[in-house]
Amino acid sequence: MQETKNYSRIIAGTMTWGSWGKKLSKWEMTKLMNHCVENGLTTFDHADIYGDYSTEEDFGSAFAESGIERSSIQLITKCGIQMTSGRKNQLKHYEYSKDYIIWSAEASIKKLNSEYLDLFLLHRPSPLMEPHEIAEAITHLLDSGKIKSFGVSNFTPSQIAMLEKTIAVSGNQVEFSLTHTDPMYDGTFDDCITKDRMAMAWSPLGSVFRKDGKKTKRIKKKLKTLAEKYGAEESQLLLAWLLKHPSVVHPVIGTANKERMVLSAKATEIDLELQDWFDLLAASQGHEVP
Repeated sequence: MQETKNYSRIIAGTMTWGSWGKKLSKWEMTKLMNHCVENGLTTFDHADIYGDYSTEEDFGSAFAESGIERSSIQLITKCGIQMTSGRKNQLKHYEYSKDYIIWSAEASIKKLNSEYLDLFLLHRPSPLMEPHEIAEAITHLLDSGKIKSFGVSNFTPSQIAMLEKTIAVSGNQVEFSLTHTDPMYDGTFDDCITKDRMAMAWSPLGSVFRKDGKKTKRIKKKLKTLAEKYGAEESQLLLAWLLKHPSVVHPVIGTANKERMVLSAKATEIDLELQDWFDLLAASQGHEVP
């Protein structure tokens, strides 16, 4: 279903590029996106809410001065989450009316300084989603050339099946890492393989470097051994572990550090041996496979 050959296997996530993180200047952002492209990270992941609805516009302003050809990169963004910061909402909620979806896509296109989006995602499922209304909006955006593909983020296979009563879903972006392996067991990646959907993983390094518990200690101990064997950095091995899954996972990395971006891109060159892959899984689960 989804043509993914043009998407970089490692996707550059922009959530921390703006006010939610590094607060990069226009010049810094321009340099960083050129650095990404030079190192094979041609796909950029956004969401309208990043930076309290400001990061898309910051990126678009920098992109206009980057000298990068639009056809050489891929832009992904998401809509649907309504925040109280950055908009006049009384509380956080989800909005998936036809008019809002169309308006949100068009607003993101304008902010990103683009004529279209390569992939447009519904950010999180809403209990009030109406498949036919969503389909009308997405069909309009596809037919008008404003989006090339439609997908979802954080959706279960049954929620996607509900949407597919009326509209094809090309990809699903979910949380997946060595410390959060649910998509391998709850049907999410089975669905991606069965339906040929693009599988994307946010927070691909998980909590390995953020938490100090029994699980992360076991993983770090194993990574230390494997880093020496493969001549690789530990974060590269965590990405390599994801990349071996048959659903062809595209990790969305959140770093804005140029060196870590290069290391992440090179993780695609690491082919973990079968038993090393299961060794890391056992370290995460605390026991060998049944």
